[in-house]
Amino acid sequence: MKIGFIGLGNMGAPMAANLAAAGHAVTGFDTVAAPPAGVAQAASAAEAAAGAEVVITMLPNGAILKAVAGDVIPAMQLGAVLLDCSTVDVASAREVAAMAEAAGLGALDAPVSGGVGGAAAGTLTFMVGGGAAAFATAKPLFEVMGQKAVHCGPAGNGQAAKICNNMILGVTMIATCEAFALADKLGLDRQAMYDVVSTSSGQSWSMTTYCPAPGVGPKSPSDNGYRPGFAADLMLKDLRLSQAAAEGADADTPMGALAAALYARFVEEEDGAGRDFSAMLPRFETRTRES
Repeated sequence: MKIGFIGLGNMGAPMAANLAAAGHAVTGFDTVAAPPAGVAQAASAAEAAAGAEVVITMLPNGAILKAVAGDVIPAMQLGAVLLDCSTVDVASAREVAAMAEAAGLGALDAPVSGGVGGAAAGTLTFMVGGGAAAFATAKPLFEVMGQKAVHCGPAGNGQAAKICNNMILGVTMIATCEAFALADKLGLDRQAMYDVVSTSSGQSWSMTTYCPAPGVGPKSPSDNGYRPGFAADLMLKDLRLSQAAAEGADADTPMGALAAALYARFVEEEDGAGRDFSAMLPRFETRTRES
């Protein structure tokens, strides 16, 4: 396919490179980053979108997504698909989809799970909202960039799935870090803790796949000084999106709200900015009930 790719940052660049390596003709644009090998460079987002069968965006927030959509939709050919892989609020996703559909385009919101490592390896999971025809068009691209794509329903439902998933992730990572810190204080060896919990009812992805304790379980950012695979700053963004969505839907999410408040403190008042979201463990190691 002929593909336009807007947003070539830590996630977008490897995704675009994988598409190019698979034989697709990819033209990219980013306001800062140069395109990766195999991806042609456009002078603007509109230029990257012109003539493309699918235009993929990977952008920081809903406001930027709407601005970019305003630039690229008029440049896109009739029947093309606008495939947004950013993580943004549900309202922005649905607004952009409506803009695209009004212009005779297909539209998908398809946020991802898997982090930078998954983007590089082509093992992302896509949570997709939008029409069935647009999903069918994009499916071969999902198969290159990821290991799974789940069609979650109409526009905005991909973002809804991502927000709910990451609210669970934020809460379970905090609980996992709290439990390791408590185990330390009780004199329980971390490997023994892992061996029990990873095969018991406390098991979670945060424990068995992304363990926050260095040297325990599969290799994770904790083994690399908590350099981010998924930054605490991004977890805070997603938790805030979950709470905005909960407020709009009148949903009671007390654990999600507490997780958002704790990550806000960690990132904005402590040393969490720029660290992996699992760096909550060293935070709890040094704290007492009074601190």
